Amino acid sequence: MREDVDWAAAARDSLLLKAVGCWRGGESGAEKWFAHAYERLPETVRVNPLSEDSEWVENWLKSVGCKPIDWFCGPGSAWEMPFERGRAEGEVRQLLAALHETGRLTRQEAVSMLPVLALDPQPGEVVLDMCASPGSKTTQIAEHLGDSGVVVANEVVRGRVNLLVSNLQRHRSRAGIAVNHDARHFPNLPESGYDRILVDAPCTGTGTTRKNPDVWGRWKPNGSRSMQKLQIDILSRAARLVKPGGRVVYSTCSLDPIENEAVVAEVLRNHTELSLASAHDAIPVLAASVGMNDWPAISDECSIVQDAELRESFAPPAEDEIAAALPNCMRVWNDQSGGGGFFLAILEKSAEASSRQSVEVEETLEADRAPRDPDGSAQPITPEQGEMLAEHWGSIPYDLWLRGKKILWATPQAHEIWAGERSRRGGRTRIPGGRWRPLKVASLGLEAAHLRRGEFERTVGAAATRIAERTEKGHTEVSSETIDRLLSGQEPEPSEIHANLAEVRGNHLLIDGANGTAIPVWLGGRTTLMLRTSELTVLRAMRGVELTEEE
Repeated sequence: MREDVDWAAAARDSLLLKAVGCWRGGESGAEKWFAHAYERLPETVRVNPLSEDSEWVENWLKSVGCKPIDWFCGPGSAWEMPFERGRAEGEVRQLLAALHETGRLTRQEAVSMLPVLALDPQPGEVVLDMCASPGSKTTQIAEHLGDSGVVVANEVVRGRVNLLVSNLQRHRSRAGIAVNHDARHFPNLPESGYDRILVDAPCTGTGTTRKNPDVWGRWKPNGSRSMQKLQIDILSRAARLVKPGGRVVYSTCSLDPIENEAVVAEVLRNHTELSLASAHDAIPVLAASVGMNDWPAISDECSIVQDAELRESFAPPAEDEIAAALPNCMRVWNDQSGGGGFFLAILEKSAEASSRQSVEVEETLEADRAPRDPDGSAQPITPEQGEMLAEHWGSIPYDLWLRGKKILWATPQAHEIWAGERSRRGGRTRIPGGRWRPLKVASLGLEAAHLRRGEFERTVGAAATRIAERTEKGHTEVSSETIDRLLSGQEPEPSEIHANLAEVRGNHLLIDGANGTAIPVWLGGRTTLMLRTSELTVLRAMRGVELTEEE
């Protein structure tokens, strides 16, 4: 945010402020919103309940003056920090960054946490996040799933897939699968459908003025109208992909009913198997407004007009049943959230609905044009690779995959998607099993180990503690004092590390006998920590260890 701009003045002259007056009952509603629409957002974070250190992280947040967000209904917890976004200083800034980079917490705007709370994923389910990058909502879904189930995280822009993969690895979840597709034509795999689908749709971002102030000068009414078809197409595809009895959550960070209630109304009109559940019942503590079932047509100058063509294309629903249902949607204005503006709707598919929609031609075309699995795609490890890993770990975890030089650790449900479900039409298998096709998979699971020339090289620090808990070899229990000396930069005596040090060379895990934390080291002429700087920063803070010599 540029400090030399008077954002209040820029906002006062904007078309968006005029539009909010049309949407929210005139000048008084617009002024109530405006008073909370241009100041910088507070820093808000979500604590990862899958981390062994979540209790320590929560205590640290309390110690620096953070307050829990009262409407957040877990798992885990969400907090508002006592400073604006990006304004942490000194040691707090350093540790906050390290906690985020190591997946112990996630920096995320508070209202952005709402869609996953409404989606309410359950352990073991197969969930699709259709518009996932950068991945904050995907990691929140993974926290609901635990180490079971799958969240398929989709991003259409190839360049943003790397950011999505990076955030999934940072989070240290085993449940994520990152894929690269146009959400409007997402493949029908698994063929039985998804238990839950999140559509956090591309939008004009009119609710994000507190973090994206350029919206004040950039937004025009025709921008929302141009987005609507894309939003309808993506939500319609989700309606086909979700299982009977399943749930779809549609959300935007837009305030414009053309991108919100009008999209939901159109999809309900075309998919009678869907119904709107109450978003207010799903998140009862949050003060919010009901969805609109009537809205004006506005000109490009943001005045209410009676243009017949404009009203016909973007008019409120004429059907009484749809109009009566739309208040079940949730509108969060900036003054209600204390943060950004947001919209969400919960659509549920009838349990009696057909599990197969009439999209056979589209699905077949998508499968036909998808490339065959590239050589670098993740594949389940072979028995020979399992034996090689067992030489270092003893017993090995289930659900290991190989991609290039990386061993990835996923969940059992990932195998179910990879194997696929065969469906024949005209004697031809459309979705072959035993491969990812037609899914274009970039990554999956947790990075657990690296290979070198096809042989085991090292266990990755992010997975060290969980690997040590499930394996019989490759680790040694030591005292907390030994771990602390290593973290402080001192060199422990060889006898402290391993009684038969001469027999142990290369990568090894040292387990703190007091709490089970595993630290990867390299044993050779000396003992060398194999941890990233961010992990070292967190461990030293948690254990009260100070660096005593230059690293």
